[in-house]
Parts: sequence; structure tokens; C-alpha cells
Amino acid sequence: MIGKIRNGFHLERETFRKARIAVLASLLAVVVVAYGLDWRGHLPTVREVRAGAPAPAEVSALPLHGSFAPIAEKLSPSVVNIRVTRVQKTELPSDLLPWGPFRDRFPRFFDEKDLAPRRQPTMGAGSGVIVSGDGLILTNNHVVEDAREVTVTLADQRELKAEIVGRDPGTDLAVLRVQDAGELPAAQLGDSDALQVGDWVLALGNPFGLSHTLTSGIVSAKGRFIGAGPYDDFIQTDASINPGNSGGPLFNMRGEVVGINTAIIPHGQGIGFAVPVNLAKQLMPQLVEHGEVTRGYIGVNIQVVTADLARALKLAKPEGALVSDVVSGGPADQAGVKQGDVIVSFNGKAVQSSQQLPSIVASTPVGDDVSMKVIRSGKERELRVKVGRLPSRNQETDAPDESASSRWGMELQDLTAESARRRGIERRGVLVVNVQPGSPADKASVRRGDIIVEVNRQVVDSVESLKGIMADTAAQDTLLLLVERDRARLYVALSG
Repeated sequence: MIGKIRNGFHLERETFRKARIAVLASLLAVVVVAYGLDWRGHLPTVREVRAGAPAPAEVSALPLHGSFAPIAEKLSPSVVNIRVTRVQKTELPSDLLPWGPFRDRFPRFFDEKDLAPRRQPTMGAGSGVIVSGDGLILTNNHVVEDAREVTVTLADQRELKAEIVGRDPGTDLAVLRVQDAGELPAAQLGDSDALQVGDWVLALGNPFGLSHTLTSGIVSAKGRFIGAGPYDDFIQTDASINPGNSGGPLFNMRGEVVGINTAIIPHGQGIGFAVPVNLAKQLMPQLVEHGEVTRGYIGVNIQVVTADLARALKLAKPEGALVSDVVSGGPADQAGVKQGDVIVSFNGKAVQSSQQLPSIVASTPVGDDVSMKVIRSGKERELRVKVGRLPSRNQETDAPDESASSRWGMELQDLTAESARRRGIERRGVLVVNVQPGSPADKASVRRGDIIVEVNRQVVDSVESLKGIMADTAAQDTLLLLVERDRARLYVALSG
């Protein structure tokens, strides 16, 4: 009897199991019929089902073959480690200095020369990529800026001295050259415009001094503006980038350089930025030939057009670059551009945002007469503007006068009205555009960018007036300068 009961339960359970399978099979058949599911291919979207559109073709598999090893072996010889020696000023802690309102009541524990800022060497490191067999190396400007000595370590562990051929702070790019190294393995430069979000990329460099470290990821975004400068147009990637990767290459899956790894977000993970290689290819010839980049300039300050501003300015949508100021006498001023104009087109290229205009203008040849469309009081106008030359960051349009103070180690230049306006100061004084290392001016902590307003308590307003004062005091062993720095004034004594 018990056996029959057990057999009964077994049959009921078996019957229930078969019924459940039948129900699931029926439901699955309904899904297949309703959605057109092809088990070997593609699940159509709801939009495709509604439209009766055919399913798209299958996406071909990436040719990774399960490992990045072959491509890493091929690319590694073109990547170099860069070691930089700089000299920085150091000062004694302020709590050790015998200065203050009660200074005379304390013994002089220090001589004045002991309290002067000292210079000591500091080390920096980064990465680079060989771009020509005769020794040209592409890297970041911030890797080699202010370098006294640059050493490059190749993949075969050879160490070579490198010279800085050219730098461009605006895009954070620099070109180095090593010599007497024989034929070097150069990387192939690709097309960064062809990159798509989702493409695989590889970063190769020397993070934290760990040479030839390879990381992988995808292109997370393109055209990123991160506030690094006026020409921001970064490739964003989640390939791991760390300190020491700066200047190293970002490769695509064909082994071509598509970017130069440049920046990270502090405390962020999986967010790195690279300068597109197409920008580097555009600038490299100028850096190699001239050491710097010549850019177009029209003389306007611009800002973003927000939705509220668009309504106030009678714009159809928040696009273009709003002119907040016009440099007096500049190309835009001469062309009739007014404060409050919105630039919507320049040289035939649409300006959809204020971030685009600097790059478009900068890439326009100096001297070209181009068309510029602006919206003023809700109406579009076309103007003609002759593109000027953008002064470099460390040098104004006029050449510095090296003979004015060669004894003291300064290169000086007249402070023009435009350069004074950019600094927010009155037009008076002489601009220091360079300081010779180890010179009296250098030892006295005179800096590039200082403005000399007095020499030996006599006002100077030009290089010529300064030269006259120096000629009258040529026999003196000291020179007292009053300089303006960061909108504050201080006295500096130079000893000859």
C-alpha cells in the first residue's frame, strides 16, 4: 500500500514536471514569433519590430586573438622614458627668519646672503614616443618645461642626452631630438579623427617610473574640454594613465599613435585624456622648424552663450561665441566687431560653441583676410577681418632687447598697451621677458614676467630710458629695482 502511494506521488511529480516544461516551451515559442528572435544572430529593437525593418548584419569580432602581446612587442621599442633635471628656488621657513617688528632686539643668527632663496636640482620624469628614425621624439610640454637637462632612455636601456627642439604650452606638446643613436624604431602616426567611441586603445609609458607599462581600454569620449587651455580637444579613455605616463603614446589596434597621453582627473578612476595625434601632426613641422607655433589672432575675449543669454540676445538657440571685450586696435576692432556680438561663423566654419573659436582662429594663416559672421541685435552681419599673429606666451610681438642689461642678465621689452591691458596694469614700465641662469638678476630672484617700474629710484617707461639710467650708473656695483609682480610692488637689489 505504501509503495502504491509512493508511486502515485512519483507519477504526479513527473506529470507536473512535464507540464511545466510544456508551458515554458509554449511561452518561448510565443516570444520567438512575437519578436522574430534568431538564435544565431540579432534581437531586433522595439522600433525595428514596429517598423518591420530587417535585422542589421552581425558585428564582426575584434581581431584581438586573446592577447595584446604581439602588438605590445611591436610597439614597445618606439616608446622612451624621459628624465628631466630642473632647478627650483627654495627658501628657509619663515619661522626661522629674524625679521619682523622686533627684529632689532634679536641677534643676527643669519647673514643676508644665507637668507636669499637657494636653488637646488629637482628631478622629473615622463614618457615619449619616437616619431622619426633620425631621433625626433614627441612628448608633453609639461614634461620638459624649464628643464636644464633632458635624458632619454630607450627600450634597449641606452641613455641619451636630448635637446628640446620646440615647445607649445597651448597644446602641451613638445618635440625632442637625440643624436648619434643610429636608426631608431619610429612609431606610425594614425588618424585620430577616425577614432570612434568604443574603439580599443592601448597606453604605453612609464607610470611611477615603471618602464614600458602597457594598459588597455576603450575610447570613452572625444572632443573633451577640461579647462586645460584654449585649445582643449581631448580624447578621453579608460585605459589606465598615471603620473609618468605623460607624453607617452595612445595606440589603436593597428599599432598607430592616435594620441599623446596628457592629463588625468585627480582622485578619478578610468578617466584619462590624450591630445589627438592629428593636432600634433599639424603642429610638429612648426615646432621642428621654428621651435614654437605661430597662430592666428583677432583680439577678442569671448564667453559661453547660455540659454538665458541666448534669449536676451534674441538668438534662436544658445550657439556661437559671445564677444565680451574687443582689444582696442586689434584685427577684430578694425573689422568692426562690437562688444555683445555673437560670432557664429569664421572663415567658412560654423562656430557652435565658444570653445571652438580659439582653435579655428589659431589654425587660420596669419595675414589671411577672411569672412566672419556675427549676430548683432538679432540680425546676422558679415564682416571681413585680417588675421593677426598671436603673441607667444613667453614673448610679446616685439623682439626683446638683449643689450639693455646684458651685464645683469635680463632680456627686456617695452610694455605695450595691449600687454599691459592683459595684465590688468597701467601702461608704465619695462617687461622682463627672460632671465639668464646664474646672472645677478637670477640670483636676486628677478622673474620672467616682472615689470621694472624704477631703477635706482628713477622712473622708467621704456627700454631706452632704462638703458640711459644704466649708462649713468655703469660704474656702480649694485642696482636697485622696483618691480611689479602679481599686482604688488617690491624692491630688488642686484649685485654686479
